[in-house]
Amino acid sequence: MITTDICIIGAGPVGLFAVFEAGLLKMRCHLIDVLPQVGGQLSEIYPHKPIYDIPGYPTIRAQELIENQMKQIEPFKPTFTLGERVDGLEKQEDGSYIVISSEGTKIYCQVVVIAGGLGCFEPRKPEIVNLAKYERKGIDYMVKNPESYRDKKIVIAGGGDSALDWTIYLTDIAKEITLIHRSDSFRGAPDSADKVYELAQKGRINLLLSHNLADVHGAENLSHVIATNKLKEEVKMEADYFIPLFGLTPKLGPIAEWGLNIDKNAIEVNTMDYSTNVERIYAIGDINTYAGKLKLILCGYHEAALMAQSAFKYVYPDQKLSFKYTTVNGINTF
Repeated sequence: MITTDICIIGAGPVGLFAVFEAGLLKMRCHLIDVLPQVGGQLSEIYPHKPIYDIPGYPTIRAQELIENQMKQIEPFKPTFTLGERVDGLEKQEDGSYIVISSEGTKIYCQVVVIAGGLGCFEPRKPEIVNLAKYERKGIDYMVKNPESYRDKKIVIAGGGDSALDWTIYLTDIAKEITLIHRSDSFRGAPDSADKVYELAQKGRINLLLSHNLADVHGAENLSHVIATNKLKEEVKMEADYFIPLFGLTPKLGPIAEWGLNIDKNAIEVNTMDYSTNVERIYAIGDINTYAGKLKLILCGYHEAALMAQSAFKYVYPDQKLSFKYTTVNGINTF
């Protein structure tokens, strides 16, 4: 079992900044996120998008912000569980919690902080009859370990950044790559699209534009993906793996069953410290709601700072909190 002071659900920008604020008060953090990498929707959905309202940065790319935040929290040595969804929460007799993931990972902590952005991201799935039959038997909705696709025949579907980036990356790993997209142009970054067109021209990938997914087949495991063109003509492709990358949709998931006060898919909090109605559980960032709420990253940073000041009493119940400026004390690593 992993033991920490604070378990942070969500490794987006607000969750990462919570690590920094907790670290200043000598509280250790473990972060868990359903996505296979840190950064939340910034890294998963719009890594190249410029952000203009982060203090001190006239403009900064979303992924660059995440990379800077990861460097900022290095002194506090956070630990991570990525690619796993939080499924369970068990309250202990002394008030502490055990957080349980979809893969059975257990995290013992004094405080739980929900920083899940818009919620737990669930993959958007194509409407194919046999899709569920081959989930985890050849159909993946995220790339968690690229090496698992080495020397395999891969079919990727989608036209956004994730589909383009993984097509490019897996070209040097997989035995064969086919990219299917229903349109004749991509909505992902132009530079990535150009690289995909170049790979297709060189014969290193198969590119099927203006094709729609029709079906998947196999015995125990997936063996074929079928697509159709505008003339309804079928193209049947051998596939060890099929990876549809159609984006993510936010849902509260199992958190909605924790007895928290919920208003329109968001968690109600006390703005004094962003605590919820359940003791030792806080909610910060876009997942909470209160009068005057603005869904801005910088507002989430403010909420993280007040949360950490409040959570201190649960981690160090015998100590008196003394507020100190970083300009006076600097950063003291663990």
